[in-house]
Amino acid sequence: MKSLTEVVMPKLAESLVSAMIDRWLKQPGDSIGMYEPICEIITNKVNAEIPSTVNGKLVSILVGNGQEVPVGTPICIIETEDANAGSTTDAAHAAVEPVGATLPVYGSQKATNAAPMAAEEPVEGDMRHRYSPAVQRIAAEQGVNLQQVRGTGLGGRVTRKDVLAFVASGEQPVAGATAAATPTAANAVPAAPVVPEQLVRTTGLHLSETPRIPQIEAESEIPGRGEYFIDITPIRNAIARNVKQSVTEIPHAWMMIEVDVTNLVQLRNKLKDEFKKREGVNLTYLAFVLKAVVNAVKDYPIINSTWATDKIIVKRDINISLAVGTEDSVATPVIKNADQKNIAGLAREIDDLARRGREGKLTMADMGGGTLTVNNTGSFGSILSYPTIVYPQAVNLTFESIVKRPVVINDMIGVRSIANMCLSLDHRILDGVICGRFLQRVKENLESFSIETKLY
Repeated sequence: MKSLTEVVMPKLAESLVSAMIDRWLKQPGDSIGMYEPICEIITNKVNAEIPSTVNGKLVSILVGNGQEVPVGTPICIIETEDANAGSTTDAAHAAVEPVGATLPVYGSQKATNAAPMAAEEPVEGDMRHRYSPAVQRIAAEQGVNLQQVRGTGLGGRVTRKDVLAFVASGEQPVAGATAAATPTAANAVPAAPVVPEQLVRTTGLHLSETPRIPQIEAESEIPGRGEYFIDITPIRNAIARNVKQSVTEIPHAWMMIEVDVTNLVQLRNKLKDEFKKREGVNLTYLAFVLKAVVNAVKDYPIINSTWATDKIIVKRDINISLAVGTEDSVATPVIKNADQKNIAGLAREIDDLARRGREGKLTMADMGGGTLTVNNTGSFGSILSYPTIVYPQAVNLTFESIVKRPVVINDMIGVRSIANMCLSLDHRILDGVICGRFLQRVKENLESFSIETKLY
């Protein structure tokens, strides 16, 4: 028996009430498998895919490319063979996978159907049997019976981590692995593919890669005139809207300070090769900068605040937003509880967020909760910048390019490695005195790094 199922725009996050359809991956008449992406959407924070919650055939597309869609609005209709094949409410509350996301493989044994867990007493807000498409996809690939997995999410909901932990515990054999297994290593975790090392720039002290060039999405010639049009992409439109809100509502002011990072350069040069071999990621200057910043915020917590009309809200958690540039946009993923991480931990977080940001694999969870922003503008040679504050934060701090300059020390001239740090501030909350002291503390922290500084 055939039936029609509506797929609705899911609720992506508590603070988001709508999203824009970027493009449809399926067209009317196409067959669709369960969990298969049907379209790409754009929010103010990340790009994401909406997966199908049923098997069937796409009958009708209700929302066109470029249209803004409120949460809960039907976006397409899928014809299914079973009248009970899917529920439209599941899609509205499902977690959305980022574009290009991949899922790990944890083995290659065949699955066995174990008896489900004993029924538990229902509780208020019970969500134990509400599974997101991401959870269902992993369970299908790994051969996991979700009835056996105890959920740790809200209302007892099963999360991705719960499924992966269940697989790792060995309580149920695993199926669905795509990697080939040998008789002697049936349960071995597949080795990570070897990625060839990319060439990096050699000019400058901390340029790590060639700057990416924006790609023109679409253009049209104007007859008889020496110019052309470039269509505004949904991401660029979202950036324009957010930047306008920031500069309209926040009275920006800014200041700059010089930092002598000669000792830091020597320290990094000493440790970077060993760190790369040990951790598999680059030891960048930004990790040291973040450590200096969070230690300064502890001394001046008002920096970590937001304006709330009749009060100032000071955040206890120090969550640093990083500005990560892609070909045509800038994302600001967040390092949560940055003050609780050592330099090595910060370096790992920076590498992970920057890589996934460039690959378009950031999730909504990666983007929320930032309390202040740090931007490594020196990575492309800038020596002075005036950053826009990420609304509703109070500051945006940039670390500029490290350059060798002659300086006077004890009435003698020496060559030192110098970098500028520029701070944009919300003048409703902060004034020059407190920000000047904050920058001085950051400077002291950076200049206190020595050849004996430990990363762990």
